[in-house]
Amino acid sequence: MDSGDDVLVAKGYRPVQRDQQFLMPPSMREWLSADDPVWLVIDTVASLDTSAVQAVRKTGGAGRAAYHPDMLLTLLIWGWAQGQRSSRQLERLCHRDVTYRIICAGDVPDHVTIARFRADCAPAIEVLFTQVLMLCARVGMGRLGVVALDGVKIASNASLSANRSERGLQEALAAEAARAAAEHAAADVTEDDDNDHLPPQLHDPGSRRERIAAALAEVQAHDRAVRQPHVKAVEQAQQRADTARSLLETTTAEVERTRAQRRGTPPPEISAAEYATLTRTLDKAIADQQAVIDRYRPGQRGRAPTPVEESYDVVRARRNLERAVMRRNERLRAAAAKAEAHVVRAENRTLDAAQAAVDAAEAAVDAATTRAHTPSDKHPRRNITDPQSRMMPLRGGGWLQGFNCQAVTSDDGLIIATGVGNSPADAPTFSAMLDKAVTAAALIDTHRPHPPETTGIGVVLADAGYLSEHNLTTPRTRSAHRDRQKPGSFRSRETHTDPRGATPTSLADRSHGPPVGHPRGARALLPTRPYR
Repeated sequence: MDSGDDVLVAKGYRPVQRDQQFLMPPSMREWLSADDPVWLVIDTVASLDTSAVQAVRKTGGAGRAAYHPDMLLTLLIWGWAQGQRSSRQLERLCHRDVTYRIICAGDVPDHVTIARFRADCAPAIEVLFTQVLMLCARVGMGRLGVVALDGVKIASNASLSANRSERGLQEALAAEAARAAAEHAAADVTEDDDNDHLPPQLHDPGSRRERIAAALAEVQAHDRAVRQPHVKAVEQAQQRADTARSLLETTTAEVERTRAQRRGTPPPEISAAEYATLTRTLDKAIADQQAVIDRYRPGQRGRAPTPVEESYDVVRARRNLERAVMRRNERLRAAAAKAEAHVVRAENRTLDAAQAAVDAAEAAVDAATTRAHTPSDKHPRRNITDPQSRMMPLRGGGWLQGFNCQAVTSDDGLIIATGVGNSPADAPTFSAMLDKAVTAAALIDTHRPHPPETTGIGVVLADAGYLSEHNLTTPRTRSAHRDRQKPGSFRSRETHTDPRGATPTSLADRSHGPPVGHPRGARALLPTRPYR
């Protein structure tokens, strides 16, 4: 020891005594401090109504006592919170990690028990999640003035290399069937007389064949779903073609009927009134000549008058009348022929239009049929390890085999709504997640210790991945424009009216931004997003 300073000087290393007797406190509650998060999880699960979980567990049968469902539930929740989803890894941690040993109280469950419990309690998780929200509301958590929606791609326990197209799945299924048949045949040859062998259902514990069949069924269902709009389009096109053909037949019959009626009509002739007008000159000539004849006396000087019908004036008047009647009839027939030609042209145009409609409808049927029977360029692929998982593109490049998980988080970090899907796009999940968040907000407001001044959600933050025409027109939504690259998006407001034909997206760019200086316009709230 130095005489000037009260300082110990190390002369060597700390001893490593692996034979030392157990020195840990006899009480597990002394192994970790009272503020360790594991105690919060244990106490929270203990306060929940887990009757739905216990209902699926069986007790009272032969064999050893079962593990308590609350302990297994706590183990799963703590493991999930630590990013541990493997049942085998959870079993190992129960041997090695103090927090896991405290949860199971030193009575380590095997991985099969953990896996079976996880499968059995899955339907009750949503009920427990609701109870957790109620508990958080009672302690004052869940600030709903601003909530954030975000998604993240989470990998499944499957490899990208296990994805197959429909042909690949059919080949894999055939190969698996051949392999299973060969193994069964070999087992039949080599089995002992005492029949000491595994039952057929245990020959393939991984259920590879069932997974391949399930993946193939999903691919075929996807193909049918993709083709369904084309099949419906063919049916609609066929209906339009039938309607067009029926209209053509009706139009043709009507045209033929009216033409037959016109053909039976005699040609137009001069009317009686017009004929009476034209015969006035002839009548006058006849009357004048008859007057001359009447005034003539036998023996009178001069030549005797000519008979009426032979009189020059009468003959000329009659000839003029005949020519006038002929010209009038010719004009009437010419006008009738012109009108007939006009009607025929109109009828032909109507028939041509009806025929063109039939041709277009039949061409549409052919095109729709071709599209329905044309193989898609995009061949769906399914994973033979996890058929429900999908290939997910990652931001920045690359792919991941997994799921697209959604979460809505309150301003104080409480997750109030979740969702899991296998579509890589975020936008289609917006409406469903918004409905879940609204329901959760109502539940939280109902179970607060004191009635809140304002109820419900104030603002929902969502990034550009959720931008779509449908989402912008969803009730209760309004674009807040956090994108700084959009000039004046929330630094100024445009005063002119919206243009005609503007889409909801363009209208959001123009007028739906918050006022100048509004806090929602800044990016300071982005840390509230659940996956950041």
